[in-house]
Amino acid sequence: MNLKLPLARVIVSVAGLGAAGLLLAGCQGPPARPGVAWRQTLAGEVPLLGHRNWMVIADSAYPAQTSPGVETIYTGATQLETLKTVLAALDRAKHVRPVIHTDAELEYVPEALAPGVGAYRSALKALLKDRGATAAPHEQLIAKLDEAGRTFHVLILKTDMTIPYTSVFLQLDCGYWGPEAEKQLRAAMGRGARP
Repeated sequence: MNLKLPLARVIVSVAGLGAAGLLLAGCQGPPARPGVAWRQTLAGEVPLLGHRNWMVIADSAYPAQTSPGVETIYTGATQLETLKTVLAALDRAKHVRPVIHTDAELEYVPEALAPGVGAYRSALKALLKDRGATAAPHEQLIAKLDEAGRTFHVLILKTDMTIPYTSVFLQLDCGYWGPEAEKQLRAAMGRGARP
């Protein structure tokens, strides 16, 4: 068996591999800039997210989680700007609606220990007005995220916020099928009553 290849053929093959490598590397593009990339990621993710997924608008000290379903993106934006952008994107989506949770601890953080917390609380309250937000202890919300991240996608948008207990947790629910409809369906199934 003759394994000799003409030198020109070897050079062309190696050059082809090098060009393919450059093309693949070029597909990755430059590193994403905060402030631009997160909005693009959000626009791409919202159509994919659904019932049982979570989104978190997190403060700067929020930990990077290791659950396989948890994705963290640094926004480089303020907490309120990020939250407004996310809520606007979810308001436009017909397939999901957010069930909003905030840290219960936020109401107890004193201005003396966290300057600016009072103004943030007021702005957050105004932003979440009429959205039915509920407060829960931070550790309970983190435990829910850990559980969800084992099976479902959790998108964490990390901001530049430097006030504790300011993260906002959005548990996504179906936008076109609510708890009352589900209750009626289950009751009908229990009775064996088909439409």
